[in-house]
Amino acid sequence: MVKISLLLLLLFSLVSCTKKQKTTKSDTIVFCSEGSPKLFNPQLADDGTTIMATESTIYNQLIMKSAKDLNTIPGIATKWEISKDKLEYTFTLGKNISFHTTDYFTPTRKLNADDVIWTYNRMRDKSHPYHRVSGGNYSIFNSLGFPELIKDIVIIDDHKIRFILSQPNSTFLVNLTHGINSILSKEYGELLLKNGKTHEIDLKPIGTGPYKFKKYVKDTSIFYTAHKDYFLGEAKTKKLVFSITPNATVRFQKLKTSECHISIDPAPADIQAIKDHKDIELLTTVGMNLGYLGYNMRKKPLDNIKVRQAIELALDKPKYIRLIYNNRASVATTAMPSTVWGFNKSIKMKNTNIEAAKKLLKEAGFDNGIEISLWTLPVSRPYNPNGKKMGELMMEDLKKIGIKVKLITYKWATFLEKTAKGEHDLVQLGWSTTSGDPDGFLGMLLVCDSIKTGLNVSGWCNKEYDKLIAKGKFVTDKVKRTALYEKAQAIAAQELPISPIATAKIFRGARKEVQGYHVNPLGIERFNHIVIK
Repeated sequence: MVKISLLLLLLFSLVSCTKKQKTTKSDTIVFCSEGSPKLFNPQLADDGTTIMATESTIYNQLIMKSAKDLNTIPGIATKWEISKDKLEYTFTLGKNISFHTTDYFTPTRKLNADDVIWTYNRMRDKSHPYHRVSGGNYSIFNSLGFPELIKDIVIIDDHKIRFILSQPNSTFLVNLTHGINSILSKEYGELLLKNGKTHEIDLKPIGTGPYKFKKYVKDTSIFYTAHKDYFLGEAKTKKLVFSITPNATVRFQKLKTSECHISIDPAPADIQAIKDHKDIELLTTVGMNLGYLGYNMRKKPLDNIKVRQAIELALDKPKYIRLIYNNRASVATTAMPSTVWGFNKSIKMKNTNIEAAKKLLKEAGFDNGIEISLWTLPVSRPYNPNGKKMGELMMEDLKKIGIKVKLITYKWATFLEKTAKGEHDLVQLGWSTTSGDPDGFLGMLLVCDSIKTGLNVSGWCNKEYDKLIAKGKFVTDKVKRTALYEKAQAIAAQELPISPIATAKIFRGARKEVQGYHVNPLGIERFNHIVIK
């Protein structure tokens, strides 16, 4: 039998147990996550931590990605039709989809088309009563170009809805699988509006997913219970706990002592120990992620291409692969990972060249050196498992060419907020696709429109690059799209708004009593099929 930590049991008992009902150890999954969510609505998320805690636990989308082969499969929509001109997408909704019943909301009806249009209008309609709630920054929705792309949404009947596009778009269907498309309850929203509590919609969520939100203990734990009326079948394990544990080594210790069943992103140095442990399995899959160093080109001296080139030549990326990733990653060479189709193989890694870097700095007028800040990633990610250590290595490398670096970091939510505002100089960041499409990287991180949403932390805007990305969304032929994306990557490699660092495999540690768990290359966690033996 698995032993749950005393703290977690005590906390969970406060919200889900009575004297007559005790939580049996085998009906609870404890997942050691790496960070705290910003809120509990993926519409407003621009980070994997928030999306992981909400997208496939609390919510559902119209369609989703299969965990096995990444094909698009039904979600809330049982089927869909695309018009010949590819301008209309008609979705048929399931007729027996229930919203969560909680201690703060009891729905009076099943999900229908009103909920879908209300959800999307919150993001696309500035007059919607919830548009500006919780800040109103729908960064991914906007970066995908949805406000311009979605011309209209029309209700055909209670269980059929039609999206009308302004132009054909080859990425629209796959982008609908993203967590930002999670469907909310209009009825719940209207109740909160009536009671003057609109902010609660993103803090006390109501969805249709396999688990209901129960309680959040800030920076410590998130508690969920199974949704008995889940339209795809009640979860096999009745309770789910996210044990928020930023330190990867501590996560491994919790895994060994049965304080968690599954642990995210183990430290590379612990991977062999996990593999050798008699009670733990090491699970892995290919990574569709990119870790990078971003240059804030809105600030001097990073607006100078020669300064960026000098920094690029000073970075010893193979050393990072050895010391940070323990050789379980590959050096990234473009603004998207080699594991995603459309990758430009002709762009090669630039070898470290200290003398050439010094020469570039001198040509840029900085032969007396530069003082600059580097913001290090505060949470572990597959694309950067140890931001602090990588920052220290980068600081050593840049010192060799006369750049004095000050390392800075913040808590995750603050880190994201400040980088979105452009307060940084150099910054460690990364991205993981939820679509498997090149546009999920190239069309999100570096297009001009993503500057105002905060995803383009470099502030780089290149019209030629943007035209290629826009055309890539319009063209449906994969070969032609690949050619467009290869050209876009070449422009980014030349202009250097970011220095790609690594693409890493995804690892999870799981106790051997865990059955039915699979590692998803898109980083989506699904717990409802898990059984704890």
